[in-house]
Amino acid sequence: MERQWRSAGVGWAGGEPALRWEPGAGATGAGPVSPLSYGAAPGGGNAYGREIGFRVVGERRCVGVRGNACPYAAPVAGRATQAQCADCARLDRSRSVAADTMADDPRPYAVYLAWFGPGMVKVGITREDRGPARLLEQGAVAFSRLGRGPLMAARRCEELLRAGLGVPDRIPYAKKRAIRAALPGPAERAAEVEALHARAAGLAGWPEALEVVACEVADHAGVFGLDGLVAAGGVAGVVRELVAGGSVAGRVVAVAGPDLHLEVESAGASGAPGAVVVDSRLLAGWGLERGDTGDGVTVPVKWVEKGTETGVQEGLF
Repeated sequence: MERQWRSAGVGWAGGEPALRWEPGAGATGAGPVSPLSYGAAPGGGNAYGREIGFRVVGERRCVGVRGNACPYAAPVAGRATQAQCADCARLDRSRSVAADTMADDPRPYAVYLAWFGPGMVKVGITREDRGPARLLEQGAVAFSRLGRGPLMAARRCEELLRAGLGVPDRIPYAKKRAIRAALPGPAERAAEVEALHARAAGLAGWPEALEVVACEVADHAGVFGLDGLVAAGGVAGVVRELVAGGSVAGRVVAVAGPDLHLEVESAGASGAPGAVVVDSRLLAGWGLERGDTGDGVTVPVKWVEKGTETGVQEGLF
């Protein structure tokens, strides 16, 4: 009988993407991982091209909280990007930087500017010892740190920058996906980040406890494999949800944040070339079995036509 696995989404350990798997009943520590790239490419970035395939089995269930199983094994909606029931989600947020419930965290934090496309820049904070992991997880194509210091000073600076620069703290994934195959070059990306960094450093009201960090733009286009996405014809569709009995299979051409970009034999409502995006957060809570890499995608897909989502096909390409 084929072994069943449960995905924990995409991880970015060491700057290389991999599907993470739950460790299983009775196990401790992190679970196994399945690399999504072939490691570092000769010219820099990651080398993509792996063929992957899996089948969806059973019913989607709550993943629990921080390694602890949900006591109710509660069902979760297929289109939810957070695979938790309401009770587990509440418990998870009771000790969360995002929810401002960790004000006593003594570790240093970094304030950053993250660039996703022209005019699409956000400000955020991340624990300094995580390095660029948070930016990779969000799918930031370019970024620079702005400052470092205690958590609450970083949080106050984040609010100052949102108001002073007019930039948000969140950008919808749909907007990030829509622009990935049509980005300007690295010099233009860096210039926009540098200009905002200069404006930010000149704002009055910086918290005294926060050290200003010089602008140093890091670019993730090569790490994500965005040239491969362009070569594949851009994004043809986005998986809306997984369903029991459905298949997801294809050749990995790019990975950005939680998104897998798979090239398949024919994509799009009219069979036009392009990649299908799978948000790996939709995988969490499902049972998955190994599938044939030629099975294609047989779960609901929302198609993209000339940059506009135009319809839904509820089945095979």
